Amino acid sequence: MSTATLELSPANAPERRKPLEFTRNIGIAAHIDAGKTTTTERVLYYSGVVHKIGEVHEGTAVTDWMEQERERGITITSAAISCQWTTKDGPYAGTEQRINIIDTPGHVDFTAEVERSLRVLDGAIAVFCAVAGVQPQSETVWRQMNKYHVPRMAFINKMDRTGADFYAAVDSIKEKLKGNAHPIYLPIGAEDQLRGLIDLVEMRAAIYDTSDQTGVAFSWEEIPADMQDKAQQYREQLIEALADFDDELAEKYLEGGLLEANHIKRAIRTATLTLDFIPVIPGSAFKNKGVQMMMDAVVDYLPNPLDLPPMKAFDEDDESKEVGIKPDDHSKNVMGLAFKLWSDPFVGKLVFCRLYCGTLRKGDTLYNPRTRKRERVSRLMVLKADAREDIDVAFSGDIFAIVGLKDIVTGDTLCTEGADLVLEPPSFPEPVISMSIEPNSKADQEKLSIGLQRLAEEDPTFRVSSNEDTGQTIIAGMGELHLDIIRDRLFREFKVEAKSGKPQIAYRESITGKAEGEGKFIRQSGGRGQYGHAVIKLEPNEKGKGIEVVNEIVGGVIPKEYIKPTTDGIVEASQNGTVAGYPVVDFIARITFGSFHEVDSSEAAFKMAGIFAFKDAMAKAGPILLEPIMSVEVTTPEEHQGDVVGDINRRRGQIQGMETKNGVAIITAFVPLETMFGYATDVRSLTKGRASYAMTPSHFDQVPQNVLKEIVETSSRAPARS
Repeated sequence: MSTATLELSPANAPERRKPLEFTRNIGIAAHIDAGKTTTTERVLYYSGVVHKIGEVHEGTAVTDWMEQERERGITITSAAISCQWTTKDGPYAGTEQRINIIDTPGHVDFTAEVERSLRVLDGAIAVFCAVAGVQPQSETVWRQMNKYHVPRMAFINKMDRTGADFYAAVDSIKEKLKGNAHPIYLPIGAEDQLRGLIDLVEMRAAIYDTSDQTGVAFSWEEIPADMQDKAQQYREQLIEALADFDDELAEKYLEGGLLEANHIKRAIRTATLTLDFIPVIPGSAFKNKGVQMMMDAVVDYLPNPLDLPPMKAFDEDDESKEVGIKPDDHSKNVMGLAFKLWSDPFVGKLVFCRLYCGTLRKGDTLYNPRTRKRERVSRLMVLKADAREDIDVAFSGDIFAIVGLKDIVTGDTLCTEGADLVLEPPSFPEPVISMSIEPNSKADQEKLSIGLQRLAEEDPTFRVSSNEDTGQTIIAGMGELHLDIIRDRLFREFKVEAKSGKPQIAYRESITGKAEGEGKFIRQSGGRGQYGHAVIKLEPNEKGKGIEVVNEIVGGVIPKEYIKPTTDGIVEASQNGTVAGYPVVDFIARITFGSFHEVDSSEAAFKMAGIFAFKDAMAKAGPILLEPIMSVEVTTPEEHQGDVVGDINRRRGQIQGMETKNGVAIITAFVPLETMFGYATDVRSLTKGRASYAMTPSHFDQVPQNVLKEIVETSSRAPARS
């Protein structure tokens, strides 16, 4: 099926370099350390984008271009690259294809990067480790692919490692992910004996040249005699699975007719696009084996933008009205989705965009339905990791970056004014961990604010807030590594020296009994003095009712004009309780008696009298310290339920309920916030990374006596002790 024989869609613009039929937008996603970035590096090498293979462990990978990524050997941000690929046989033989690849992070802390990448991609390669098979983050990524209906294929990587088992890895996809996975290639050998692959469609073997370490040289040969039976068995299983998706193929197979390779390939493509079939390829990206076959499969089996159902868009004013958007370069309405923002030191804010229909040119004006503002596109770029290539025009189906847009956030629709449509944005999980951050010097304060604002714009799972009670700046994210990277970026990109720490917990104080208190403020030093005298009665209020101050003065013992200052004094004093200096809540203060002086009394004196009266009464009213209690829900595989419950009990938690469904246990509990710092990391350690949790504030409860002493001693707000 060359360009000559394939009838191209009228949706293609004449000046388009690569028709929609020859475009693939794919992502590479997997558990941390399954080999995603190494696989991407091999693709770049074999497609001619780079002329030397980059290595993650050496810090030379093209797609791991941030300093932090190269130091730690992990992917933090999804990197977009473009390359060209031509298959030698099959339906697309001899036709150069443009493949846009996004290499995504595997660490659970950077799950938002995977989420927003999958939202705009047409297909995906799920990479699995041949030793470990399906791992915890593989399950998360798989769920995200299901959520956005992304057709996918599986690459079983690390076939060169000790303990590699291709067939066990395929079974784990079937069992743990419920995927209808079928090999389209089989490995010849494993571990250090991996020599090549068997193509089950063409029934031939690719044997690698042992003298060529780059993996470029291999030859197609007869299937080794000792593998003939196994190859035949797996080919029959493949054909039987495909028969469910292609009636013509099923008929030929049942009649014992000859099946053409191209017919089988078309059936695999049809089956893959239904999301109910996953072609599987073995290989070793590190040892340069199987990557070319994987790229051929990307062209043959993963969708181009025209293969997918129309993208859903909603009426700007009425979300119940739904419209389907199909790729069309000639459409008057330009429709794109801003799926990522990045601060670039050279060009400023980069907005990564996927265009769904229309043609966008440099200098065009785009409309943002969220802000109802127009913005001009000053530059368009195609990115190859951190290298950039300026382009004059972007077509539907393209992934590119825009320079010049200012008021924009992740998930914004960018369209022609008057289109009145909004694309569905990606959704992101709520942050699960927070800490305080403070600049080391006053000079860094402004730079810290600018840096935090920029980073929060880029990353939808990173939040910045200010704690009204403590005045601290609180940053929240998906895990301790996430926040560690944020601090590192503040230092490197914004030159801010900042120290972080546990946020101070906003404790509260209250009373358990009734008491009377008297406050006198009398000063005499020649001339006019100061005189204020008030007596109050304190009693507990209902939980959550707050503070009530009641005037019960009779006979004018305190004149009306001094009631408000006395009330102000009581409220001000309640901001610093007598236990540990925290705000006092849920009490009723009744002003019952007092006295005044015709000359010396003043508002200031009665305010001080109110403060003293409150302190006196509270000390006698059975004061207690309250701590914030969080409602926590942990979702964990059943086998780790006991460990999780035991850990919650150690944190002074109270289990509220447990239920099990489909092998997953859901545990709900009330746990003091003070014991929850570092929980994101701890619960992952307990469950080998397989548990997730959600935490929301619930109520305040009394601090036990054994914990109270420690809090009072460490509190900077605690009243001085004589």
